[in-house]
Amino acid sequence: MAAAFVGNDAGLRRLDAVGRPAPIQATDLAGPSRIAGSGAGSRGLSETSGFEDPAEPGRNSLLGFELPWWGRPASGGRTIAGVGPRRDRNGRTPDFRLVDARHRIASGAIVGPVSSEGTILRAVRWMAPNPARRDPPVGTVVVCTGRSEFIEKYLDVAADLLDRGFAVVVFDWRGQGLSDRLLADARKGHVASFLDYQADLLAVVDQVLQPFCPKPWFGLAHSMGGAVALNFAADHPGVFRRLVLSAPMIEIARLPFAETLRATARLCRYGGLSGSFVPGVRARAGLFGTFANNLLTSDEARYQTVLDYLRAEPRLALGAPTIGWVHAAFVAMARLHDNDYPLRMTTPVLAVNPGYDRVVEPRATDRLIARLRASRVVAVPHSRHEILIERDVFRQQFWAAFDAFVPGSG
Repeated sequence: MAAAFVGNDAGLRRLDAVGRPAPIQATDLAGPSRIAGSGAGSRGLSETSGFEDPAEPGRNSLLGFELPWWGRPASGGRTIAGVGPRRDRNGRTPDFRLVDARHRIASGAIVGPVSSEGTILRAVRWMAPNPARRDPPVGTVVVCTGRSEFIEKYLDVAADLLDRGFAVVVFDWRGQGLSDRLLADARKGHVASFLDYQADLLAVVDQVLQPFCPKPWFGLAHSMGGAVALNFAADHPGVFRRLVLSAPMIEIARLPFAETLRATARLCRYGGLSGSFVPGVRARAGLFGTFANNLLTSDEARYQTVLDYLRAEPRLALGAPTIGWVHAAFVAMARLHDNDYPLRMTTPVLAVNPGYDRVVEPRATDRLIARLRASRVVAVPHSRHEILIERDVFRQQFWAAFDAFVPGSG
């Protein structure tokens, strides 16, 4: 049977006979991407931006504006030139840059667009390790961020990975950061299905990792990104050599009526309310507030750094999730509890559990990892949910576990 595809033009994902994303084949990852759909208008992906019009190199024939070439470094490691004045299909001018909030940005950043099923994502990669290390990269780490997060929040993490000798890729999921927002109200954290997030990750693999980034490839995922990466690795075995998870979203913490909420979200979604905020949740919920009331970190300086980026570029902010997002999250988490999940999941996993996590449930992570092969959990007592922006005493424990688990690190 011929392979089926969903999506259009670029960022296509292959479906198997039962409708799940099929594993990436070796031929899909060898040389410039040639994955293409069937029917009129389908074409292979460019090895530059993924959008290049063969008849007019450098111009995007789908959206009609100039796109920067992925191989061109951002000027000064901060911004990239070459985006034309025309607007995209949503009426917004594309914005492919790193926000400058007067904090350190590792040099050599290459910022550009990725197409995922017609949605434009912002991504950045660093190819050269720290100049003090004269060896070539020992591999590439792809950072999968959490809900409402954005690239700039992980600039210190990128610097830490570069110091360890890795090339680094970070990107904004659809609907957050400076990637395309999905609803007219840009405050809403929305997605129809977490398979859409998997399509985003597959598009990054196809358009950024495969043409430009040295193997082996490793995943570093936080919270919601952990749920996406775990399902992606099971659906596409062999893409990542290993996964490192920070507070993965296996279950959401402190939900005494989880099944009731799940059923309510499902009914509301099918009742046409998918794009509505969750009832009883304020639109601004999820935005960063005062440090004293936060559940994310005990490091006030790093918390203020995140606020600096939001002040410098308010479009980075994201509010409460929609009913559709909540329903999609429950479906994605349920897949991790399937009886056949350990059989499909062959990628070794390190999960780092913050000891004082009030956002996701650490015990659910313990139970899942115990079912997987060659995988383990490390607990960091007293750390809050976002260990990667925690105090150094907690971050050092995370990086010690990372260095012991990931080959070539250190």
